Amino acid sequence: MQPLVIIILFAAAFVAWVMWTQAIGSGWGPTPSRKVRIMLEMCNVKSSDTVYDLGCGDGRIIVAAARLYGARAVGIEADPLRFLISLIRVRLSGVQGRVRVVHGDFFKVNLSEATVVTLFLQQRTNRKLEGKLISELRPGSRVVSYVWKMEDWSPVLVDDENEIYVYEIGVSEKVKPPK
Repeated sequence: MQPLVIIILFAAAFVAWVMWTQAIGSGWGPTPSRKVRIMLEMCNVKSSDTVYDLGCGDGRIIVAAARLYGARAVGIEADPLRFLISLIRVRLSGVQGRVRVVHGDFFKVNLSEATVVTLFLQQRTNRKLEGKLISELRPGSRVVSYVWKMEDWSPVLVDDENEIYVYEIGVSEKVKPPK
């Protein structure tokens, strides 16, 4: 095969991969490590928590939850490449006893054991998640979103500078912000 054909096929495959991840709810933009720590601190994560990261990408949030706070963590990732990257990161970090990575669609995974859910998704995906979070999470569970807000919920904590919003099930969704 000619080099130009290989380059074109590779570029087309890359564009298809990027477009597919956008279509399922989020492209990949890793959350900066400093913001991961702020997100977990704002949620007051403890060793008794189970942190779910929806669209866990490279696994940095679930690894940080286990390493820094001793929490159990579950990452859910639909993209096969990022799923493998997460598995490798978990293995290399030595937290595999406390962390699990699931390959699949987080809309199809039961979230009921989560006490903290982390999100860095698109606005439309957050909107679609609202009902699932309300129906599956127990009152008092925290949902923390980086950049994108839960439009119809009122946050219990906000860090405007870092664009981090914390919500509490049983509190945040009952109080609608003025439009």
